[in-house]
Amino acid sequence: MPDTQLEGTPLIEPSSTEHPLYDNIVDACRTVYDPEIPVNIYDLGLIYTIKIDDEGAVSVIMSLTAPGCPVAGEMPGWVASAIEPLAGVKQVDVDLTWEPQWGMDMMSDEARLELGFM
Repeated sequence: MPDTQLEGTPLIEPSSTEHPLYDNIVDACRTVYDPEIPVNIYDLGLIYTIKIDDEGAVSVIMSLTAPGCPVAGEMPGWVASAIEPLAGVKQVDVDLTWEPQWGMDMMSDEARLELGFM
C-alpha cells in the first residue's frame, strides 16, 4: 500500500497558536488528567492539534498513551467538557488518532520531571 504522507508534510497538523482563544484552551486541557498518570494530558503530549476557526469552533486531535487505555472512550468527552464552557467557544470536536503513535519524547520537561524521567 503506497504511503499517502507527502514528503515534508508534518505528521501532526499545526495548531491555531495565534488565535486569541488558544492559551485558554491549552489551560483547559491542562485540567484533564489521565487517571493512571499524575500529569495533565497537555504536558503528557497527548494533545496533538488545537484548531480554532473564526466562528469559535474548536477541533482537537489527541492521542492516548496506549490504544488499550481504559479511559479511551471517556477521555475525548473529558477534553470537550473542559473546553466547552470557555467564553468564545461555540462548539468542540475531539478526535482520537494513533498516528503518530504517542511516545515519552512528546512529554514536556515539566511532565518528565514530575514522573522522574529527568
